[in-house]
Amino acid sequence: MARKTANDDPLAPVTLAVGQEELLLDRAVQEVVAAAKASDADTDVRDLTPDQLQPGTLAELTSPSLFAERKVVVVRNAQDLSADTIKDVKAYLGAPAEEITLVLLHAGGAKGKGLLDAARKAGAREVACPKMTKPADRLAFVRQEFRAVGRSATPEACQTLVDAIGSDLRELASAVSQLVADVEGTIDEAVVGRYYTGRAEASSFTVADRAVEGRAAEALEALRWSLSTGVAPVLITSALAQGVRAIGKLSSARGGRPADLARELGMPPWKIDRVRQQMRGWTPDGVAVALRAVAEADAGVKGGGDDPGYALEKAVVTIARAARSRGRG
Repeated sequence: MARKTANDDPLAPVTLAVGQEELLLDRAVQEVVAAAKASDADTDVRDLTPDQLQPGTLAELTSPSLFAERKVVVVRNAQDLSADTIKDVKAYLGAPAEEITLVLLHAGGAKGKGLLDAARKAGAREVACPKMTKPADRLAFVRQEFRAVGRSATPEACQTLVDAIGSDLRELASAVSQLVADVEGTIDEAVVGRYYTGRAEASSFTVADRAVEGRAAEALEALRWSLSTGVAPVLITSALAQGVRAIGKLSSARGGRPADLARELGMPPWKIDRVRQQMRGWTPDGVAVALRAVAEADAGVKGGGDDPGYALEKAVVTIARAARSRGRG
């Protein structure tokens, strides 16, 4: 979970989010934007990468406006800014503009450390977003996720969830949200077990595996069996989402040994090998199509459609076709 400095006002002139945990970095940005829009619904949000923030750009974005509008300027990967742009940012830190919140996302390493030090010296509000590499950290994250929404979960339930989902914080957060939405009262180990371990997990991931491999008939057969044995449709959409996202992650990653890629992508090495076999035939456009299909199915099984089974069948067929977009037989 993100840790903050004593200055915990999200509308502080400068927020410095430090670390490499993408979910926490995104949440740091979302918190500032939400606070700004609560103060002024017409807040202008500019979300920039280093190549978009050229020398002089920050001065233009933070210059006084005739309408005195509130503005949030987000700079991602600030450690990669050019030397001239870093000079601009350092100068701005000495005299930040009113009604403007600057959010700097910095990896926290040696690269760009001068900017990091300058922001801290200027009194920036700091949010720590470290990679959670230890199981204990992920367990603490899950507990905090439940507490943040005012729900109770037993220690055994939290541990079972971490064991079932693994190291991907987005998946853990999504799992907590799903449980909170679907289950009333205290969430215990038995509830988590029904959703994420045992037969339900195996059958839902069988559906996903066959779909991303382009084996539509087998995926549909597994889907119908899963639904007939009482597997929750939301478990199947979650498995489909994880399967397609794994294809997208690995296809965009640089080559390397499974152990290295596992650390980079937050997957166990055995899964890297499996996904490598599954991703033959996939294209970037195919991944995009499949992700849209999963999103539509998710909406369908959560009340957006009359027939969750049909929504899932449609998604499975679309994903299987996307898996064969390079003519894989």
